[in-house]
Amino acid sequence: MQYRTIDEFIKDWGFESQATIKIISSLTDASLKKKAYKEGRTLGYLAWHLATSISEMIRKTGLEIYFLDPESDNPDKVKEIMDAYEKVSNELTEKIQSDWTDKSLTEEVEMYGEKWKKGEALESLVKHQIHHRGQMTVYMRIAGVFVPGIYGPSKEEWKDYGMEPQR
Repeated sequence: MQYRTIDEFIKDWGFESQATIKIISSLTDASLKKKAYKEGRTLGYLAWHLATSISEMIRKTGLEIYFLDPESDNPDKVKEIMDAYEKVSNELTEKIQSDWTDKSLTEEVEMYGEKWKKGEALESLVKHQIHHRGQMTVYMRIAGVFVPGIYGPSKEEWKDYGMEPQR
């Protein structure tokens, strides 16, 4: 689904960015070095990638927001990643609300060698966050880190409901 109104995006982004914050804030500094397999990315890399990809992707639409360099090394502290994520995420919301209109979402821009409508670029940004959060939850289990529920309770949260975890 391509976003047709700014309000649609702001509502989705509000939920999805808070879900990403929930995942990142559950990490520990030690867990940032965890990999799922020898050649794989680290959990810290994935968390930092979620932060840097916001400005990297949205700048391709012509919207100038705080830039986090996607080529930079990920910080080794969860708080630094969290602060950067929150800053760029909040600025994204503010700039879209102030600089774009619903009509802006139908404008085409060059994205990764293709022409996308701005509404499609926002959809891709949201799905990108969801995709990497899913990867992160697997890494978090491997690292022995608490996995919070996003679209429903996680295994760890079932006991808070007085129930056995579902298999």
